Amino acid sequence: MNAYDEYMKGIVVPMRQELTGAGFKELLTAEEVNEHMSSSEGTSLVVINSVCGCAAGLARPAVLEALNTAEAKPDHLVTVFAGQDKEATAQMRNYFEEVPPSSPSIAVLKDGQLAYFIPREQIEGYPMEQIRDHLAQVLEQVAAQ
Repeated sequence: MNAYDEYMKGIVVPMRQELTGAGFKELLTAEEVNEHMSSSEGTSLVVINSVCGCAAGLARPAVLEALNTAEAKPDHLVTVFAGQDKEATAQMRNYFEEVPPSSPSIAVLKDGQLAYFIPREQIEGYPMEQIRDHLAQVLEQVAAQ
């Protein structure tokens, strides 16, 4: 591993732990993504994590707060890390090709099908509370389907 990769691997540890510490399962390989997608029933909340400031200050906190406030809880919490786990991220994005790649972003899947997608454009520049409330509302709507 070169010095850059080693540095990046170390710097993203707390960014990963913010989600895994809250119960998210990291999908690190394309095979893990395929396994999750082929076996998951119900609702999956997928966070495409990123090193950018809008992931740190907006997306991750909004997701965690939405999970604490929403009455409807997803059956599965999973994450892939854009720019780090490149094959896993690319494979996850293959499951919702109808939306352009975006990171950070949040996908809500119902029985393996994309039910809702929140791209970076609806994260960056918005108050964390608005993103939290948006996601909580989405979780309620998907659960009601």
